[in-house]
Amino acid sequence: MSKQSSNLLHIATIGKSVGLKGEMKLHIKSDFPEQFKKGVSFFINENESITLSEVNHERALVKFSGYNSPEDAKKLTNKKLYTTMERTRNECHLEDGEYFWFDIEGCSVVEDGKVLGVVEEVDRISVTNYLCVETDEALVKEGFAKSFLIPFNKPFTINTDIKAKIITVSGAMDILEAS
Repeated sequence: MSKQSSNLLHIATIGKSVGLKGEMKLHIKSDFPEQFKKGVSFFINENESITLSEVNHERALVKFSGYNSPEDAKKLTNKKLYTTMERTRNECHLEDGEYFWFDIEGCSVVEDGKVLGVVEEVDRISVTNYLCVETDEALVKEGFAKSFLIPFNKPFTINTDIKAKIITVSGAMDILEAS
């Protein structure tokens, strides 16, 4: 979930119109698909929100209140849906060892006491979450890539301390050297 502003979290993008009744494809950018349900509203910008009137998770289709034709629906194509951090913390339950992506962003990535960089964002590729790391400036000056990806799972991720904003990793330097 990337940020539009400090208050809003981008959690989905509306795709193309499908069918004759205003259904739209929904591209979810969140670990919590259960938050997309009938009657729930999401921001499309700082001041404007829209409400889901139908949700089909199997087909990744949604319909919005007041958008009942393909012509109406097309006005929403490529719009981003946003929620707030506060609402996410209240409505989305984390298991042990799970973190909100917005809490991971900005964490330092450290291996063997050396800072490799800072997490810019978390990206899901297939079923794996990856840390998109902006490489530390000192390492970039040594000729390393400006950014690299680390799988956000064992054996690469050893410890995540959200309060201290530090993610301790193993094997990430090898990934950076190969980047």
